[in-house]
Amino acid sequence: MTRKDRTEGIYSRLEVLDASERNQFYRIQLKDMLKYAYRYSEEVKKRFDRAQFDVNKFRDLSDIKHIPILKKKELIFLQSMGPRLGGLLTKDLGKMNRVFLSPGPIFDPEDRIPDYWGWTEGFYASGFRSGDVVQNCFNYHFNPAGLMFEDPLRNLECAVIPAGPGNTNTQLEIMQKLRITGYVGTASYLMHLGQKAEEAGLNLRKDLFLEVAFVTAEKVPEKVRNTLEKKYDLIMRQGYGTADVGCIGYECYHRNGLHMANRSFIEICHPDTGIPLKDGEVGEVVVTAFNKTYPLIRLATGDLSFIERSPCPCGRTSPRLGGIIGRVDTTARIKGLFVYPHQIEQVIARFDEIKRWQLEVTNPGGIDEATLYVEVSNFRRKEDLMHTFREKIKIRPDLQILEPGTMPPQIRPIEDKRSWD
Repeated sequence: MTRKDRTEGIYSRLEVLDASERNQFYRIQLKDMLKYAYRYSEEVKKRFDRAQFDVNKFRDLSDIKHIPILKKKELIFLQSMGPRLGGLLTKDLGKMNRVFLSPGPIFDPEDRIPDYWGWTEGFYASGFRSGDVVQNCFNYHFNPAGLMFEDPLRNLECAVIPAGPGNTNTQLEIMQKLRITGYVGTASYLMHLGQKAEEAGLNLRKDLFLEVAFVTAEKVPEKVRNTLEKKYDLIMRQGYGTADVGCIGYECYHRNGLHMANRSFIEICHPDTGIPLKDGEVGEVVVTAFNKTYPLIRLATGDLSFIERSPCPCGRTSPRLGGIIGRVDTTARIKGLFVYPHQIEQVIARFDEIKRWQLEVTNPGGIDEATLYVEVSNFRRKEDLMHTFREKIKIRPDLQILEPGTMPPQIRPIEDKRSWD
């Protein structure tokens, strides 16, 4: 397949609507979904009634600002409040296709409809085509990522190797023997695979056959992307979404921002007030997916970005997010997983001898690394701490033992020192 075959074409007509058509599409989808959610979701009805929001008076896109923002962290509490995930669902849990689990813990239901997570057009824009053999290196256990990305690949008539993460030598062997053309996973893991392959004497261009890569779950510095594209001789494009709402945006070949997915209405809002901001202003990404089953209306993602509407050479007319440029709060996304301070606190609470702690996140060479600093004297339970941390939070940081009083008086629970230059 030629490079041109992978860089041209549009998957859906919705990607090329003009501005008036797109706004009309948004209005119809939102009005229909808001009425349905108010009728069948107990939690939505309570939220609308508290805000005195009348769904029958919804006329314009700007009317949505009268609905209170739903913070991602609120889902942990709301889902514990009774059946149907605390009334967030509009149908019984047994009617779902799958139910996943994300850190928090937060449950992520999947309905029985095609392309539920909405990634197909994003994979097509990234360059995946019929006949590709794709190695999916996202986790298939509890977390939705593996199956979330497998379905759109099947929609595009690609063959999928459900590899998951880890087992590096086996991954490389599969890539060679099956002549894998597509990679799905994190950029840092693709870099790790490349490093191990070169250490084994392989030439990434000649001995492997990758042509296209879709990466997400972590911020990718352009220097890392350029390095990987050159080493493997492939096209690498990014997607942006969450386990709650699925696809939010994706890059095209021209990589000048994230085209907003046509399955949701996206706002950029002030992190404190929830008031929508003007195009170009940096604020929190707030998403309302057109999902009648699990209507997370005005879900605040905690990510910071801005809206760009200038024309894109690819022909897609959807607005774009100008990349994800930071986080609103102290939550950190490490190796694709959200890590919350309260999760770490729950782990540390099992070790009475630890006086203070801090998790530091860095990314030397573009690969996320976490270091847990603890102030403690004569600590004898290092392996217990690391095992518990890995079990509860799904990552294993480096551990640094400090004498009590070493850290400054005022510290953040999670110190993000990653650089994206």
